[in-house]
Amino acid sequence: MKITAKHQYWQITTLPYLFPVNCYLILEKDGLTLIDTGILAHAKGIISLIHKLKLPLKRILLTHAHGDHIGGLVAVKAAFPEALVMIGSREKLLVETKEIYAFEAQKPLKGSYSDKFPVKIDQVLKDGDMVGSLLIIDTPGHTPGSISFFDERNGHLFVGDLFQTRGGAAICGEKRWLFPFPAMGSWDLSTSIASAEKLQLLDVTEIACGHGQVMNMADFNVTNVLQRARKQVENEKD
Repeated sequence: MKITAKHQYWQITTLPYLFPVNCYLILEKDGLTLIDTGILAHAKGIISLIHKLKLPLKRILLTHAHGDHIGGLVAVKAAFPEALVMIGSREKLLVETKEIYAFEAQKPLKGSYSDKFPVKIDQVLKDGDMVGSLLIIDTPGHTPGSISFFDERNGHLFVGDLFQTRGGAAICGEKRWLFPFPAMGSWDLSTSIASAEKLQLLDVTEIACGHGQVMNMADFNVTNVLQRARKQVENEKD
């Protein structure tokens, strides 16, 4: 496990050189906010870091409900029972019903979904909500209910699996052979592209994703990322 201190947050990574999975601990005025809980192996490191910081864990925010993002949830919630667990409203319904709505891309769900949430969801989030310094943004594509979190203090954007940087900067769903796993678990690339386009309206300074290193916006080069993804969609139509 690797823990990297950043400006106003910590990046916690399991298997950093083989199959990196990230979660993020955000410093807020009232304590700490955890974004995703990673795999089960994350839990010990998350709990240890929070104890070391001697600050209360106030809330656990989930970008989506795949197993590599909620795998440590039970253990972390047990260690910090007062922390509120929050997820997007669409993703909560998705876990409960596995239903794709008529207005959504008619493609099968991918990735590891459980039959039900392993803990109680305390609050559902919708586009435009604020949780501490974080603006909630609906960013479907990797899953129908994926959400991202934009820190209005500093421009940090926490995107879950909308993007990846392992194997090269990309929208998850684009085939990246150096690290193909996010694409294999992604629901609809066209929907992801629309979500990425929406995020261009924000003043983003850096992107923090579920798999790979944090990148500043200039290095990520979202214009090139979008061009490649659009080209893949067009090629798949032929």
